[in-house]
Order: sequence, then structure tokens, then C-alpha cells
Amino acid sequence: MTLTPVFRPFLVAISAFGLSTVMSLTPALAQQTLLRTLTVTGEGAETIATTLAQVELSIEITAPAAGTVQTEVAKSSNAVVDFLRSRGVDKLQTTGIQLQPNYDYNNNQRQLKGYTGTNTLSFQVPPDRLGSILDEAVRTGATRINGVSFTATDDAINKAQRLALQKATQDAQEQAKAVLQSLNLTPKEIVAIQVNGANPPIPKMYQADSLMVRGAMAPAPTPVIAGEQNVRASVTLQITY
Repeated sequence: MTLTPVFRPFLVAISAFGLSTVMSLTPALAQQTLLRTLTVTGEGAETIATTLAQVELSIEITAPAAGTVQTEVAKSSNAVVDFLRSRGVDKLQTTGIQLQPNYDYNNNQRQLKGYTGTNTLSFQVPPDRLGSILDEAVRTGATRINGVSFTATDDAINKAQRLALQKATQDAQEQAKAVLQSLNLTPKEIVAIQVNGANPPIPKMYQADSLMVRGAMAPAPTPVIAGEQNVRASVTLQITY
């Protein structure tokens, strides 16, 4: 009975000391766990064929009178639009209409020279049909080919993005395995994943000036080669060991 008052405070003191020790070690242990991680970034790429051509062309007319310009632009534009519709092009639309005066400047004086009107159209078409369509569009009334770019369909790009992400993830895992094995360490689990991006490819541009010249003069269809595009992805993994 007399031992109880003696040992009870002593036991409480021991318990308090042990609790304090555990609490003080917990942050250190947590920090040590966080430090035992490896962060790696993997890269992946997938090559796809470009199966669509995006075209922008213009009908441009210059004449002394604004009314004449508008009439001629409308006439040629209707002819080009009718032709493009007859060839079944996709996403045909007007992307710009302009009418502006032209001036000559002599001896600090401005003199009206005439007017220039422009109607700009865009459309999509498979690359294997592009050459003949451009040639005929120029003969029908188009006066300038502003640009041609090549890309893949949305479905093909989305599929390529997924494959590129898979390759990037595998690349990151292989990097981590190679590093840790060289240090006689074993990878344990992935504790963080960051998808840095699977960017769609930049459309490949074609020389529009050469297309216009060939389209107007060449007896054979203008040759067009679409080529391929690369879809790239990046994934970052944090792995414990």
C-alpha cells in the first residue's frame, strides 16, 4: 500500500517522457520518408500520317472603280465556291472580305489609283486530291493561295496522344529502375503522378507561292506530299525506395 504513492508518479513521468519522445521523432521520420523518393520525367512520341489538308485561298481583283471591283470579286468568288462544292470539299467557309482604296503618292500629294477587293475562302480536303483542286481553283478564278497546312484527324491525334503518354510513363519507370538498381536500391511504389502534356502536332505548312505558280501554269496536277507528324507527351513520376 505504501508503495503506491511512490511509484505512481514515477510511472506517469515515464509515460509522459515516452509520449514526448514519440511526438518529437514523428516529424523526423516523416521527413526521412519524404526524402527517400526519386522523381523522374519520361518522354514519349508517336508518329502519325497527315490525312487532311487545310487550305486558304483568295480571289483578289483590282480596278479603278469600287463597284467594278465588288462585281468582279463576287463573280469570281461564286465560280470558285461552285467549283469547290462540286468537288465535295469539307468545312468550306468565308474567312475574310476586304475592299480598300489604292493611292499613288507624288510630291507629297495623294492620288486615288483604284480599289482592290479580296474574298478569302478556306476548306479541307484529303491531300491526294489537293493538287488537282488547287489547279482548277486557280483556273476558275482564285488569284492567290495563302497557305496550305497538313494535319491528321482528331481521332488519330487523340489515339496518338494516348500512346505517347503510355510511352512516356514506361520511359519514366525504366529511368527510375535503372537509377535505383545502380545504387542497389529497390523501387517501391509511385506516390505522385504528373502529366505534363500530350501536345497535338503543329500542322505542317506547304509553300503556297509555288502552288499558285504551278497551279496556274503546269499542265499536270500540282504534286502534293502530306508527310507525317509527331505527337509528343511527358509524364513525371515520384517513386519511393
